[in-house]
Amino acid sequence: MKYVSITALLIAGIIHLLPIPGVLGAANLGRLYGITVSDPNTAILLQHRALLFGVLGVLMLSAIPFPFLRVTALLVGFFSAASFIVVALWVGNYGAEINRVVIADVIAVLLLGAGLASEIFSRAAQK
Repeated sequence: MKYVSITALLIAGIIHLLPIPGVLGAANLGRLYGITVSDPNTAILLQHRALLFGVLGVLMLSAIPFPFLRVTALLVGFFSAASFIVVALWVGNYGAEINRVVIADVIAVLLLGAGLASEIFSRAAQK
């Protein structure tokens, strides 16, 4: 059962590392999201967003060898991905690049939910 949570953390961790190139500037942000970032304030916000996703990805990957971190990493990753899906659906009318992110986050939510359930059930069985 632990392999479910480990697989979920590995795949979701990699998904959350994908925006890291956005930290390097507006051109990379444009390629990632299909937008033009001409305002420095928007660039700062989006670059910081990319960095935070990298931090989250590192947390998920770090939780693989450390079981005491797994539930936390699975929960934080789950809520991160799920919240993006909710916001995207709420705002709507998004382009193909954002749709790719939504699809990746749906995959991450499913994996992280399964990993979380697996981790909780395996811990309960050990008691």
